[in-house]
Amino acid sequence: MGELKFEQDLVRALLRDQHPDLADLELRDVAGGWDNQHWRLGEELAVRLPRSERAPDLLHTEQTWLPVLAERLPLPTPTPVRIGKPSNLFEHTWTIVRWVDGEPADRAPITRVDAAEVLAEFLGALHHQAPADAPASQTRGIPLAGLQEVIGGWLEVIADHSDADAVREVWEKAVAAPAWQGAPVWLHGDLHPANVVVRDGVLAGVIDFGDMCAGDPATDLSAAWILLPSGAAGRFFDAYEHADEATTARARGWAVMRALNLIWIGQRGRLGLPGGKPTWEPAGYATLERVLAG
Repeated sequence: MGELKFEQDLVRALLRDQHPDLADLELRDVAGGWDNQHWRLGEELAVRLPRSERAPDLLHTEQTWLPVLAERLPLPTPTPVRIGKPSNLFEHTWTIVRWVDGEPADRAPITRVDAAEVLAEFLGALHHQAPADAPASQTRGIPLAGLQEVIGGWLEVIADHSDADAVREVWEKAVAAPAWQGAPVWLHGDLHPANVVVRDGVLAGVIDFGDMCAGDPATDLSAAWILLPSGAAGRFFDAYEHADEATTARARGWAVMRALNLIWIGQRGRLGLPGGKPTWEPAGYATLERVLAG
């Protein structure tokens, strides 16, 4: 299944077919979305339809595990409330979730430094030991050495940048840091500006849990530089309390990797290429600046 765009008529037909009690609620298009396309349904709900090849599996992960975790998380999340089944109208599973109010951080960045404590509280609540049957990932929560080949290409994106050597040094220190020795913990797995929402400059919700998995918490701790404003990372780690020097080094490496990916996707958007998101490029460069600042 390639990346597609579905129309409201399909969503309305799916609702009438499987969830008729919700079919007459107002339906509004929502900008953004990568693997899933979104519509707001009434005031409190949203519809998510998968539109990329990997999206049905991600949606299944979210349907299975987010309801298990959501009750202990201190921020709103798009918890599934209804499951759409494959049918002759649409061949994949789909979901009706709780609407999380706010603006995505790639359009309305977090500006208040006290968001550091909000993020630390959220990750502290999430980062509990995961069960043996929790999903695993080949690209998240794993030792950074396994991603050397991937980042080699992404470093070329900033080859002419004045800070390219400093960025590479941060990455190399992260790879050399001792690996995570604890039990795998629950991870969001994809904390970047388009996957959190902001109100009044503060983190107000976390969305898109399709990549949630178990592993090294450093993957998520990279959000200290990806999401928070300059100067807030130290405050975040003081509040989080559980990150030693090696974990913090690995988190900086994850932040570099995610920043390079944001820049690459943003450049594609600036050039009008498929799959590009022009708002992600400045978010990526801002992340690198914050990583290198301290």
